[in-house]
Amino acid sequence: MPNKTEIIAILKDAGLSDSGINHFLELSLTEQKDWLEECRTDILAGHLYLPLNFDETKKYPAIVISGPFGAVKEQSSGLYAQTLAEKGFVTVAFDQSTTGESSGAIRNVASPDIFVEDFSAAVDFVGIQKFVDRERIGDIGICGLGSHVLTAASIDTRIKAVTTSVMYDMSDSMWQGLNFNPKTDEQRQIEKNYLAQQRWLDAENDTPANGPHELNFDANNKPMTEIAVLPDKLPANADPVTTAFFNYYKGRAFHPRSINSTNGWTATTPWGYYNFHLQAHIDEISPRPVLIVTGEKAHSRYMAEEAYNRLKDHKELVVVPGADHVDLYDQLDKIPFDKFDSFFKENL
Repeated sequence: MPNKTEIIAILKDAGLSDSGINHFLELSLTEQKDWLEECRTDILAGHLYLPLNFDETKKYPAIVISGPFGAVKEQSSGLYAQTLAEKGFVTVAFDQSTTGESSGAIRNVASPDIFVEDFSAAVDFVGIQKFVDRERIGDIGICGLGSHVLTAASIDTRIKAVTTSVMYDMSDSMWQGLNFNPKTDEQRQIEKNYLAQQRWLDAENDTPANGPHELNFDANNKPMTEIAVLPDKLPANADPVTTAFFNYYKGRAFHPRSINSTNGWTATTPWGYYNFHLQAHIDEISPRPVLIVTGEKAHSRYMAEEAYNRLKDHKELVVVPGADHVDLYDQLDKIPFDKFDSFFKENL
């Protein structure tokens, strides 16, 4: 396999611009497979983006990025990674374990413990690259991975600065419901019974069934067990949040490996998020800096503000005017990349 310098030369000979070279010079985290297998059972797949005019003799700050929950590295995290690489960072966008191109014998299983560990495994990877300054590594978690990245930073002091973009607290969204549709105590008990029965079915069938990761209930308090995260066709009466998600995952950012575009999580996914609550120790990230970014119109805004209030100094909250939750997945006129850039340059 040619080294990075040889790859760059090949791409230049092919007539690609520096921007084009940066776009195509993506390396898979699975190149470190033998080393990673000594540390964990899953192998993460990701794309490594290098800055323009990359010099392998220099030491660069690095940023590890993942999310949204149920997305893949070719979607929002890849956009964040490429844009920040263009600003001078080495960046990695990766698929969470059991999703996308990352390994996992049983697919599409979400786990708070494993997904938090994934961020630290990605830090392992970038930190052993000769062109990365391991004392200057930051992380970004988008959407539901925001609560996971804050949890990772609580224990992993190698993460020197951390940011979230339109974060979701996945423990709360699964078990408390969203603030505009909260779950009752009765519904939580029904959900426990539903999950217990589902585990019997999975054991009897020797295979896990797919189902909703956020279980909703109908007017009679019956669980609504649609398998796919999003419908194949948008209902005429769809609410604005569902519409925004649909237009992104089923439309402009569709990807066949994305759970949110094509499929659903395993039905028992909420099980782990009940007992192992995310963000339990995020106050201990301090004095390392945290940037919380959300949208003025994001339905998840209250989760970002709750996390911000639980953090100690040094912290900053940025509310993007006019932006909804999904706008900050890919709308370049609304994602505050200059703010992310200055935050990491000041703190890494």
